[in-house]
Amino acid sequence: MNGVFDLGGTDGLGSVVTQENEPVFRADWEKSAFAMFASCFRAGLFNIDQFRHAIEKMDPAEYLLTNYYEHWAHAVEHHAEKQGVIDTAELEERTRFYLDNPDAPLPQREDPDLLAFVDAAVKHGAPANRESDNVARFKVGDRVTIIGESPFGHTRRARYIRDRTGEITAAHGTFLYPDSAGNGGPDAPEHLYTVKFTNKELWGDDTAEPNAVVYFDVWEPYVALAS
Repeated sequence: MNGVFDLGGTDGLGSVVTQENEPVFRADWEKSAFAMFASCFRAGLFNIDQFRHAIEKMDPAEYLLTNYYEHWAHAVEHHAEKQGVIDTAELEERTRFYLDNPDAPLPQREDPDLLAFVDAAVKHGAPANRESDNVARFKVGDRVTIIGESPFGHTRRARYIRDRTGEITAAHGTFLYPDSAGNGGPDAPEHLYTVKFTNKELWGDDTAEPNAVVYFDVWEPYVALAS
C-alpha cells in the first residue's frame, strides 16, 4: 500500500469530479467485471483483502490511467492466473478475439445461486467480524498514536495517519486482520477501533481546515498509547 494506490492526503492530483446521477455501470463489460468478482469471491479464489492487494500490484501508470472496473478485472485475472484457473495464452487469444470483434456477444451462463449470492452481498455486505479470545488493549477515550512503520505488502494503515495521534471514539470487537489475510495468511482477528484525528494533527496549522476532524478505523497492531 506504499504507492500511488494510497492516495489519501496526496495533493497535486486535482479536484474529484463527480457526475450527477452517475450510472452504476458505464459499459456492459463492467457488469461482467462485477459478476466475475462475486463469482470468484464465492468460489474462494480470493478474500476481499487479497483482491485489494492484487489491485495494489498493478503498474502505477496503468493504475492511474484505468478505471474502477478495469482494476477489478486486473485483480480477477491476477488471482486466476496465480492459481492456475485460467491459461495466459488462452486469455490472450480470447482478448484478441474481442478486440477484433467488439460486437461479439459475451458467453452467457445461468447461475441462480450466484445471482442470489450477489443480491445478498450487495444488500448486506460480507461480514468481516471474527470471534477471538484476544483481550482488548485499548478502550474508548484512550489517546493513541499510529505506529509509523511502513509494512511490506497489503495494509490498511494509510500513510497520512502514520505517526499521528488521535482519540479512540469506538471499539468494534475483533475483525479479520487485513495485514495477514491480504498477504496470504490466516484471518488472524484483531480488535478494531475508530480513532478521531483533528485536521490540525494531520495537516498542520497552516493547511488544516479549522475545527474539522477525520475518523479512521484502525486495527490494534497499528496503534500504541500516546506518550
